[in-house]
Amino acid sequence: LGCKVLVVERETQFKDRVRGEWLAPWGVAEAQELGLYDALVSAGGYQPAWNENRMGPASLGLRDLSTTTPQGLHAMTFYHPRAQEAVLEAAQRAGAEARRGARVTGVKTGAPASVSLEVDGKTETASARLVVGADGRGSMVRKWAGFESKQDADQLWLAGVLFEGMASPEGTSVLVFNPFQCRDALIFPQGGGRARCYFGARTDTEPRLQGDKDVPRFIQLSIEAGLPAEYFANAVAQGPLATFPGADSWVDHPYHD
Repeated sequence: LGCKVLVVERETQFKDRVRGEWLAPWGVAEAQELGLYDALVSAGGYQPAWNENRMGPASLGLRDLSTTTPQGLHAMTFYHPRAQEAVLEAAQRAGAEARRGARVTGVKTGAPASVSLEVDGKTETASARLVVGADGRGSMVRKWAGFESKQDADQLWLAGVLFEGMASPEGTSVLVFNPFQCRDALIFPQGGGRARCYFGARTDTEPRLQGDKDVPRFIQLSIEAGLPAEYFANAVAQGPLATFPGADSWVDHPYHD
């Protein structure tokens, strides 16, 4: 379209963080429309054939999302650092300039808008007709640009960790909902015995999990919620265990002049 695009990325090398790594069928359809589907698959994108929902330890059966969703597609799981690298490379192939290891220190609205950057200890300013801030839950761009942030009450937390050696069904995402305990436990396979697992609880029922010391507790709580113990028999944590709040945060209109 003749637009110059600058991507400012803080990290020089992407590392494992606890982030959502399950893309719903509608998100897979969006990836196809954006031309990113093949890039994600090449980066290890994995599409489990089945979803198993459980009410505590009781299975409610298997669901094939490719036959029961409007998109007619399976969901996709992926390892976040590889997916980030693939998307950034796709942007560069499309003509975007990427500045890595750069830190955004401020944004000013106006026509044009301007962004202050710190690169290798030096400060510079870039101007643009449109600035898009993609800097997460605690977004500073949102604050600098004057957006009013809203947030639900903090009632739920979610902990996640990446495991190798999982014995859960290879092609099945497992979702346990246990209303009797106010807990849930999720397994999203990435192929080859690797899976990203999550455990969630109400903030007033269980202390939050953090770090290697809490991995055994994470596994135990997931089993108590309803996941079979044999799934974790040979599982070894391969990434950080971290907890994040489950409350939504948003702005009513995430754009302005």
